[in-house]
Amino acid sequence: MSARERQPEMLPGWAEPPRPAEPPHPAEPPHPAEPEATTPSTGAPTSAVRAMQAMVRAPAADARATPRIQQVGDITRLIKETVRGAPGLRDIWVEGEVGQVTVSSAGHCYFVLKDERAQLRCMVFRDDRMAIPFTPQTGLRLVAHGRIDVFEPQGHYQLYVDSLQPAGFGDLALRFEALKARLAAEGLFEAARKRPVPRWPYRIGFVTSLSGAVLHDMRRVVARRWPIAQVVVAACQVQGDAAPTSIVAALRRVARWRDATGQPIDVAILARGGGSLEDLWAFNDENVVRAVAAFPHPIIVGVGHETDVTLAEFAADVRAATPSVAAELSVPSSHDELLGLRGLQHALARAFGRSLTAYRAALDGERRALEAFRPHAYLAAERERTGLLLDRATRAIQARFATDTLRISRSRERLPLLMGGRLARARTDLGAGRAGIAALSPFATLERGYAIVRDAAGAIVRDAGTQAVGSAIDVRLSRGELGARVERVREVPG
Repeated sequence: MSARERQPEMLPGWAEPPRPAEPPHPAEPPHPAEPEATTPSTGAPTSAVRAMQAMVRAPAADARATPRIQQVGDITRLIKETVRGAPGLRDIWVEGEVGQVTVSSAGHCYFVLKDERAQLRCMVFRDDRMAIPFTPQTGLRLVAHGRIDVFEPQGHYQLYVDSLQPAGFGDLALRFEALKARLAAEGLFEAARKRPVPRWPYRIGFVTSLSGAVLHDMRRVVARRWPIAQVVVAACQVQGDAAPTSIVAALRRVARWRDATGQPIDVAILARGGGSLEDLWAFNDENVVRAVAAFPHPIIVGVGHETDVTLAEFAADVRAATPSVAAELSVPSSHDELLGLRGLQHALARAFGRSLTAYRAALDGERRALEAFRPHAYLAAERERTGLLLDRATRAIQARFATDTLRISRSRERLPLLMGGRLARARTDLGAGRAGIAALSPFATLERGYAIVRDAAGAIVRDAGTQAVGSAIDVRLSRGELGARVERVREVPG
């Protein structure tokens, strides 16, 4: 049964009740009445700025004390370090109208952002300017992202810009860029972690909505390109506050799915049709992006139209311009595979024909070589060669026998002399050994008048104090033993 006729398998639990959405991020507080550096959360002056204000406003402890004269560079360096140490100035978004714009010969762009109260110098390095899709122009209202720093040679502070957006682009776009930068810093979008899609997948998981045309389009594409594929559908909500939770749950279900043989899916597709940025925002949710990045199998994400971009696509192994393209990327074309197989078949047939031709030519050559030798002539030549080899072997064996016989006769003549010498040396060594053993023998000591005394248990008696009067002892002499009894025990000083 083809994939066009087979109903896709539905994973259980897809119709979950919608969960309450997370409260939106609070809007940034309005600018204070006075241009004062503040923390992003409370609007209070930062610790570094308060320290500078205290240093400037503090009266001298003693008016009569000699003032400390500072160098201009020291003051500028102190201001620079203070500005760099302020957390609220390292990662900021600033909105304003573009004033004068200048591009240096090195390619760096300098301009001014201003409003009705103040203006701020801005600078974009050449590499960042090449990555920004448009050039700031005088009169435009832009939102710039970057960091505040002090340029010491000229003694003024400025915003070092790394991103520009038209003003009014929306809070969602700012949240999109901020989350994209944070997740990219964690390595979720690195190309090194991307996995290739299997060439011949059999089990394909669809994570999408059942109500739209996306599911039917993808099924139609898979049925046309790769009819043997088994489609598994994990339904989810793709729009609204409950969509991120539903998408994450569907991804987990399709990751846990196993067929009758216990095999998981080969590739998954997360898809949704087109819409506005708000409609597609569920695919920019951090939980969805992390679920896509942590998916245990290769995953393709195709959301919206070709111009739509979501963070889930960056985290996927493969990004598709549309859901239909995602379905095409997930499976090969059966027509192309069939053409490839036919090409391999023709190549195999040609290679097999060439091999048969080569073997046939070799066989014909061998047949002609065999025909050149008549059997009786070949046998006669082999018989003659065998006779020559037999004669050569006979002569070699006879020569070896003669050599060995001569060697044996010479050895027989030398053997008595060698044996006599070896026996004489052995007798000498035996006598020396016997003399050495006799000198070390305890019986030689007994010959000099000593004796060995043992008690009734057979133990050698070394101390007279260990024997009682009347106890039986054995005395071993050089020749014979005496049975004796202790009559007296006396200590002899050593």
